[in-house]
Amino acid sequence: MMKKTPFVYKLILGLLVLAGAFTAAMVFGAADISVRDVWLALTSNSSGEKINIIREIRLPREVAAIFVGIALAVAGAIMQGITRNPLADPGLLGLTAGANAALAITLAFISTANYFVMMLACFVGAGIGSLLVFGIGAAKKGGFSPLRIVLAGTAISTFLFAIAEGIGLMFKISKDVSMWTAGGLIGTTWGQLGMIVPVIVIGVIVSLMLSRQLTILSLSEEVAIGLGQKIATIKVILFLVIILLAGASVALVGNMAFIGLMVPHIVRAIVGTDYRLIIPFSAIVGASFMLFADTLGRTINAPYETPVAAIIAIIGLPFFLMIVRKGGKSFS
Repeated sequence: MMKKTPFVYKLILGLLVLAGAFTAAMVFGAADISVRDVWLALTSNSSGEKINIIREIRLPREVAAIFVGIALAVAGAIMQGITRNPLADPGLLGLTAGANAALAITLAFISTANYFVMMLACFVGAGIGSLLVFGIGAAKKGGFSPLRIVLAGTAISTFLFAIAEGIGLMFKISKDVSMWTAGGLIGTTWGQLGMIVPVIVIGVIVSLMLSRQLTILSLSEEVAIGLGQKIATIKVILFLVIILLAGASVALVGNMAFIGLMVPHIVRAIVGTDYRLIIPFSAIVGASFMLFADTLGRTINAPYETPVAAIIAIIGLPFFLMIVRKGGKSFS
């Protein structure tokens, strides 16, 4: 029934849910904020304690939540399309672990590194992590099976996280490393967003431009070749997009698994298998989900915060097990 509804209605509903999630994220929390305060902060030059809290703390944090949700959801959708693997997710296939390890190495050896250098390190680390996983997965004939890729991703992720922890202990920077790897939006600044958001926007635009080719690739490589597509070039570009999106997310909030796994499955149940629809709708659902998780983390034990990565893991693990049990077909 849902798939027969015109896409424009689904898009409008998704945008309304996103607007509602954003409003709730801005209002609820340890500080007593009203909808009127949020409106004044966004539309006027008014000042005051609550207005400053909104503009300097809560607003950049929730903008970060939106773009991290977009980046991880779109990256997961692309990965599942390219590999035709229902268990593909940047957090499960070594990308975020690689970015975390690169962050730890950068903190240890380049103590004066600015945020731009950290971001570049995340991109390099995400690329190395993915190459290791897919290299191991392709080392044997038939290696790109969902199970083998997930096993390789788990092994490489564990190894890279161990490297990050070891470097943290050896160079006495465990606290700094853990602040990145815990996965959180605390302390997000407008300066950080100014460097990260353009990267995510570029990645999403490129993925939308290649969404038609990705749809064909997700169905059959033979058909794509028959239609004259340069599948090697398309795959390389899309993998670079995934690395940019995953690296940007880690640079902003640290490790965040399961969003890239869950959201594309939910979206395919709503809009079907056309990636021209899956990618934009994944962006909306991913942003809404991240806002919801962050709001929950700030409110269930206020004024203390529950790590948003823990909340997402609690929701995502049962979903992951269900996908495994159903062979990836439970929501698609």
